[in-house]
Amino acid sequence: QVQLVESGGGLVQPGGSLRLSCSFSGRTVRTYNMAWFRQAPGKEREFVAVVRRNGGYTHYADSVQGRFTISRDNDNNSVYLQMNSLKPEDTAVYYCAAGTQVMSAVRSGETYAHWGQGTQVTVSS
Repeated sequence: QVQLVESGGGLVQPGGSLRLSCSFSGRTVRTYNMAWFRQAPGKEREFVAVVRRNGGYTHYADSVQGRFTISRDNDNNSVYLQMNSLKPEDTAVYYCAAGTQVMSAVRSGETYAHWGQGTQVTVSS
C-alpha cells in the first residue's frame, strides 16, 4: 500500500523560506510522477509543482515559478519542495501526490492516485 507523509511545514515570515519533504513508501517512487498541491481556507485545491518519474522534467504554477523548486531523490523515496521568497498568499495546507498520468494531465488533481495527509504552511509577520 502506497503511503505519502509530508513534513517541514510551519510558520514563517514573508520573504522567508521553508523546505517541505514527502516520504514515499509501499512501492518504488520511480514509478510515479510526484507533485505538490495546496489548498487555502475557503479555496479550491490548486496545482503547485510536478517532477516527472526520472526527474528530468519539472513544471510549476505561474504563481510560484522562480520562487519554488521541486526535486526528488528516487534512491531515498523522497520528494522535496524548496520554497523561497514566501508570501502571505502562499499560506495553505500543502499536499504531496503521486500519479502515473501523461504529462499533459499533471496539473489535474483528479489524475493522482495517492495523496499525503498535508502539512500546514503559514506565512505571516
